[in-house]
Amino acid sequence: QVRLVESGGGLVQAGGSLRLSCAASGRTFSMPAMGWFRQAPGKEREFVASITWSAGNTLYADSMKGRFTISRVNAWNTVYLQMNSLKPEDTAVYYCAAAHRIISPISEYDYWGQGTQVTVSS
Repeated sequence: QVRLVESGGGLVQAGGSLRLSCAASGRTFSMPAMGWFRQAPGKEREFVASITWSAGNTLYADSMKGRFTISRVNAWNTVYLQMNSLKPEDTAVYYCAAAHRIISPISEYDYWGQGTQVTVSS
């Protein structure tokens, strides 16, 4: 069992930045990769980025490259999503999730956090 708790969401103006955190606990060693997803109202959940605990290899959705950065601190079992130059269309609930490998399909992720709301005002 892996427990994931997101934090760091909030209200920010367009052009601003936010850093989301995801604290993992439990059998984290069984899930070598972590990912961030987001779900806007009325839309499907979409992949944002993924990272491996060991080497820090990363994978980004094409549309997220350049503005979003995923990172991790192994000692704290925490994964971060740094979001810069935020736009109103980035408004969504952001979720972290755990997977057996660095990958994008949502079906590959076994454990999910409860999500954190990010709202970007224009």
